[in-house]
Formats: sequence, C-alpha cells, structure tokens
Amino acid sequence: MNRMVKELANEINGNGRHYTADEIQVLTGLDPVRKRPGMYIGSTGPRGFHHLVYEVVDNSIDEALAGICDTIKITILEDNSVSVEDNGSGIPVETHPQTGKSTVETVMTILHAGGKFNNSAYKVSGGLHGVGVSVVNALSEWLVVKVRRNDKEYMQEFERGNTKSELKVIGGSKETGTTIHFKPDEEVFDTIVFDSETLAYRFREMAFLNKGVKIIFEDKREDKKTEYYYEGGIKSFVEYINRNKTPIHKDVLYFEAEKDGTLVELAMQYTDAYSENVYTFANNINTVEGGSHLSGLRTALTRVMNDYGRKYNHIKEKEENLSGEDVREGLTAILSVKLPEPQFEGQTKAKLGNSETRSIVESLTYEFLNRYLEENPKVGKIIIEKSISSQRAREAARKARELTRKRSILDNTTLPGKLADCQSNDLNITEVYIVEGDSAGGSAKQGRDREFQAILPIRGKILNVEKARLDRILGSEEIKTLITAFGTGIGPEFDIEKLRYGKIIIMTDADVDGAHIRTLLLTFFYRYLKELLDNGNIYIAQPPLYKIAKGKKEYYVYSDEELDEKLNEIGRTNYTIQRYKGLGEMNPEQLWDTTMDPETRILKQVSTEDAALEADETFTTLMGDKVEPRREFIEENSKYVKNLDI
Repeated sequence: MNRMVKELANEINGNGRHYTADEIQVLTGLDPVRKRPGMYIGSTGPRGFHHLVYEVVDNSIDEALAGICDTIKITILEDNSVSVEDNGSGIPVETHPQTGKSTVETVMTILHAGGKFNNSAYKVSGGLHGVGVSVVNALSEWLVVKVRRNDKEYMQEFERGNTKSELKVIGGSKETGTTIHFKPDEEVFDTIVFDSETLAYRFREMAFLNKGVKIIFEDKREDKKTEYYYEGGIKSFVEYINRNKTPIHKDVLYFEAEKDGTLVELAMQYTDAYSENVYTFANNINTVEGGSHLSGLRTALTRVMNDYGRKYNHIKEKEENLSGEDVREGLTAILSVKLPEPQFEGQTKAKLGNSETRSIVESLTYEFLNRYLEENPKVGKIIIEKSISSQRAREAARKARELTRKRSILDNTTLPGKLADCQSNDLNITEVYIVEGDSAGGSAKQGRDREFQAILPIRGKILNVEKARLDRILGSEEIKTLITAFGTGIGPEFDIEKLRYGKIIIMTDADVDGAHIRTLLLTFFYRYLKELLDNGNIYIAQPPLYKIAKGKKEYYVYSDEELDEKLNEIGRTNYTIQRYKGLGEMNPEQLWDTTMDPETRILKQVSTEDAALEADETFTTLMGDKVEPRREFIEENSKYVKNLDI
C-alpha cells in the first residue's frame, strides 16, 4: 500500500523527478550574463551584438550629460574589436569600500554596480541598471580598460568577464577620461562583424540629441572617418530627416522647457507626405515602442489642433473633431525628454513607463503649440488644412471599406479567385507566395506543397502607395486582393490575430521589373501593414540566378561569386550556363527545388529593426515625388550594381 502511495506521489510530482537543493543553480559574478545573454542585450544576433557598443558609448554620453565630456571617439579595428574613448572624468580607481577591489574592477565584474543609482553624480542618465559595461565585459573575448585621472594613466585587462590583471599605473596623463577596448566573443554571438552603417546611424542620432558633443567614428577596416557635431541639436535632426521631403511650412517648430525636474525638448515640422514620423527619446535612448512621453505629445497635439480649429472656425460647429491620426499626417517630430528617474520597460529600454512624464510633456507641448499657432496664423492655417484634408480622406476610406465589406471583398468569407490556398491553418507552417505574373504563378501552383503553401499571382505593378492616401489605395484591385488574402484588414481595423499565413513571401523575377514590383510591395507593407514587418512575417524569396549544366549534373547558383566558386570547383570546360531572368523560365520541379523547398531554399526576412529612420528615408527617396534625391541615390549606389538588366 505504502509503495503504491509513493508511486502515486512520484507521478504527481513529475514522473519520479528528483527536485532537490542540488538542482538549484546559483550563478555568481557574470555567469548569468553568459548563460542568458538575451536577457541583458536583447539577442545574440546583430541587434544584441551592436548593442554592446551602444552600452559603452551610452556611458560616455552620460558623462556629456553631466557636462564633463565633449568628445567621444569610436574606432572599429581590423580584427573587429572596438575602442571607445572619451574625455570625461574617468572611472574612479580607488578601492571600493564594499568590494575591497578597485572601483574599475568593481564596475567591470559585478552586475548592478554603477554610478547611476544615486543621483548625486549623474542627475540624468541613460544607464540605470548598473549592468551595461559589466555585461559588455562578460560577453567579450577580451576587454582592456584605460583610465586617465589623478595625473596618471591606469590599465586593467579582462578575459570573458574574468579579471586577467590587476589595475596598474602605465604612465602619466594631464587629461582625464576612459578608453574601453573590447572584442565580442564569437562563442556567444552569431556574427562578430560590425556593420559600420548601423553604428554610424546611431552615432549621428546621438550627436543630434546632444548638441555641442563631437562624436568621431573611424572604421579602420575601410579607412573611413566621420565626425558628427550639430549645434542645432534636434532641430537639425528634423531638417536632416526632411531633407528629401517637401515641408509645408518653412520653420521647424522648437521648444525646450523644464517642469518638475524633467527637461522636455521638441522639434517638429509638417511635410506634404501622408505618413507620420515621430521619434522619441528618453535620456538619449531611442524608445522605439514609445511610452508615456509619446502619449503626452499625441494628446497635446490632438487637443491643441481641435481647440485652434474650433476657435477660428476651421472646424464647423456640427463637424467632428480631428482624430490623432489626422493631426499627425505628414508630421516629422523628435521628442527628447531627460528625467532623473526613468523607468524603462525591459533591459533594452524600448518603452518609457514614467506616468508623471505624460502630463509634463502634454502640458508643456500644449502651452507651446497654442502660443505658436496664435502668433503664426499662416502656419496654423496650413497645418489645420492638412489635418482636415486627412480627415476627409479617412472618412472616404471608411466608406470604401464599408462598401467593400458589404460586397464581402475585404471579408475572410470570400477569398480572391486567383489565390490557390493551402490546406493547413497552422501559422507555424503556412506561407503565401506573392508571385509576379500568371506564368510563374502556374509553375508555383504546380510545384508547391499544397499542405502549407498558398500561391497568389499578381499582375503587373501595384499602386505606389508612397504617393497615395488610404482611400485611393482601397480602390486598387491588386491591393484589395492582397489585403483579402492576408486576412488582417488594414487601417483602424487591422488585426494581426486574423493573419492567415505565418510567412508572406515576395517572389519576383530577377530583373528590373521584378525589383520594382518587390519595392512597391515593400513600400505598401512598410506604410500600411508595418505590424507584419515588425512581427517578422515578411520574407523575400531568392530564386537562382544561373543554372550550370555539366555532363548529366545540374547546379544552381544564387550570385556571381557563387558562380565563380562553382566553376572553379567543377572545371571551366564543357559546361553550359543559363541565366534566369524570369521565374516562368523554370518548370515546377525546378522552382520547387531551388526556391520553394524549405530544406534547400534561401529566404531573406525583412526587418526595419534599429533602422526605422533609415527605412523611412529610403522609401521617401526611392518612391517619393522628388527626383533629385533619387538621382543622387542612383549616382552613389550605381557602383554596387551587379547583373544589370539592360
């Protein structure tokens, strides 16, 4: 009987699993970071990898915010190690009373050790958790820190977070500051090659946000050196973003004000575009998911525009109020708040949580805009007319949606006739291929796996949505077909829960027309279904460029480099090459083998992560009304073109 009770108890406790004190691991020092790096830096992919540099540079920026540092130099060396040097006060070197180690060693090797917990040294700071630089140390193959202070230069070396040498004096120095030189650990990261463009983008952003701070960025791998220095701060930032757009009023609206210890800085300008570009920062950290400061700005903007419109009879008595969406159409704005005790959601600090910040930003923004519009009625009239025009278009779009819903066109009940659907409903495996043209669509339908692959052929080039509002977009048959197939709806009715396929794959020909269709589709996704991009649902298929036949063997290659390698491998005699320009040139079996078989295909996931501003700029340049920026883009990038289809 007792044995049965014991067996039953074992079953209840997990099939006889022994769960005792021995199973409880206590990770000490920097072990937790190496065990779960994603918890501290977001991921071990490119984003987390570049985040290491930002963590170190953020510390130097904090020195600038404290008014001590005015120059930061970042260098990528040939071995993909990075050096960050500043002329701040230098990390203290004295023995720390709690740890008995030097303060340098303490901040480098102990999590939650930092100067930002007590507000006496840093009133405003981006670093809060005291984990930044110690995390960088933990995830680096090696790290060397040099400190200049007390008329001396000190140095200490570390290896994978462990102390390799004691802190020692290596010379004298009349200057002050810190240099941190580290090499990310290839045991931890998927890639250990820095992308200089990603970094340059972030450093330019930092220079805009901190007027008067010089950021020097040197890449020794490419022998490139750039200086970022902007006296105009975020005002210059807005001008920079709008340089390829057409502003509808000349001046950038700008104010800087303080309330209850929080400094609020706002720069904004309206353009003739239909999308909004609002970027928010808290203590120089790009809060990509917004937060309380963004809510405050949006509320103030909507309230002030409606109050102004009513007061001067731009909005008639019986007319509806303008929505937030209406008043933000075409807006480019940078909102930067600096606060003593920021509360971020998550270690990667994507969203600001301070509830009091909302009311501070709202009241200061309302006050400023109300005064500005009263003093500048011409600008006020231009902005309010833009908002009213947006409201009318929104209303027209709503009616268009209602009309199409009545016809069951945008409803899930009726799928487009051209769509060859798949059998499964499991989002983990289902995918829809958007295919250019009926001939390729025919091959894809025959070659696919019907269980999980759907095919949607589209004819010709879809509408360029960069130059159109939603009401016009909903009049396009091809776009309606796409929306119906995806199932999510569009605009206010968008619901990602209704998505019918886990992967949406763009599959176009490898020629100019194919590239153009791909860009038009990406513009549509970016401007109107951005949630699908952010969620990682959009992919681009990579069909082969060449087929090499030698004897009875056939080989498919996807680039010129691969072609060269393959020819070197099989020998450069008695072979034939076919260059694929269109998917229709492949039979169903070939299309499956090369482009659609999950085992062998190459898919590129489309993401705008960490480069929202760059993505917006690219779409504006390539797809907008202005010809000059597009010509400059072509001139700058033409040297990189391969396989030009002319």
